Order: sequence, then structure tokens, then C-alpha cells
Amino acid sequence: MTEKAAMQALARLVPPGSRVLDLGCGNGAMLDYLQRERGCSGYGVEIDDANVLACVQRGVDVIQLNLDEGLAMFDDNSFDVVLQIDTLQHLRNAETMLRETARVGRTGVVAFPNFAHWPNRLSILRGRMPVTRRLPYQWYDTPNIRVGTYKDFEVLATKNSLRILDAFGLQDGQEVRWLPNARAGTAVFHFEHA
Repeated sequence: MTEKAAMQALARLVPPGSRVLDLGCGNGAMLDYLQRERGCSGYGVEIDDANVLACVQRGVDVIQLNLDEGLAMFDDNSFDVVLQIDTLQHLRNAETMLRETARVGRTGVVAFPNFAHWPNRLSILRGRMPVTRRLPYQWYDTPNIRVGTYKDFEVLATKNSLRILDAFGLQDGQEVRWLPNARAGTAVFHFEHA
């Protein structure tokens, strides 16, 4: 997946002029793109020192915070959109943070590596954990605390009273809407509290 194509696909889920909170914003590239291309404003949340510095250098407002500590500093519906792009799989309290995303944002966008993508399934059938462009780590050195699938998130959303507004997969920068659980390396969900 090309980074720019994926960024554009995700950005389409964010209405122009939105107030955005980007959880686990990395180097701030997504929020920078949303500010420049969609007239958005908002904050990134990041724990890594080097990424916080990169955000500041890009002109992205960033708060250094460990997401496992929650989002108590933000009021309900403080943001139009809350992003969790490649964040959920790194969190110890993934379900709590999903509920917090729905609490502080009118809508949320979550994207994560889809473990049910067919190359991953093939690796498991061969008796090995997958190592792909989307999951480039060995089982013993991965930063991912958990793995999930497109279908798993649908169940989690229902359990937490979230209404899915749009859902698709991303593969090589292209949206995958037919059989995304098997055909896409990234699962993407746009949701709101039901």
C-alpha cells in the first residue's frame, strides 16, 4: 500500500474543516495532510519523543501522552473525528480506547492490519506467523500487542454500541469492498456511537 494513496483514502472519511484528534499520530503526516488538503484543525497524540519532535517540525500540534492512560483530559464530543490509524493493535486497553474514541469524537476512524488477509492465512497454514509488508515483524519482535481481523472489529463495534458508517479494506492503496476480510491487508472502519 502506498502511503500517499492510503492517506488519501483515509482522509476522504474526514469532512473538510473538521476538528480532528489523531491518536498515535506518529510523525504527524496524516494530520499535516488533513490540515493542508482538507482545512482541518486539531491535535495529534503521541508518546515517542522523536515522533513528537517530527510533529512539531511539521507544525502539527501534538500532546505527548501514553494512550494506555486514557483520554480523560478531553470532554465528550470535543472533536468531529478521532483517528486511530495503526494504533489499536498496540494498545493494552484497546476496547477502552475504542469507547473513548467514540466518547470524545462525533465519529471515529480506525485502521489496523487485517490478520485475516489471505497471505496471512497461508502463512498460518504453513505453520508460521505471517511476515508481510503490512506485518513486517517476526512473532518475537513485533510491537503489536494483539492481532485482529476485519470481522473481529465488526463484532467489537456491535458489542460497544458503535454504528459503522463505512467499512472497507485497503490493499496497495486501493479500496477493497468485496470480501475485504480476505482480500485486504488493512481494515478500515468509520463509526459513531449508536
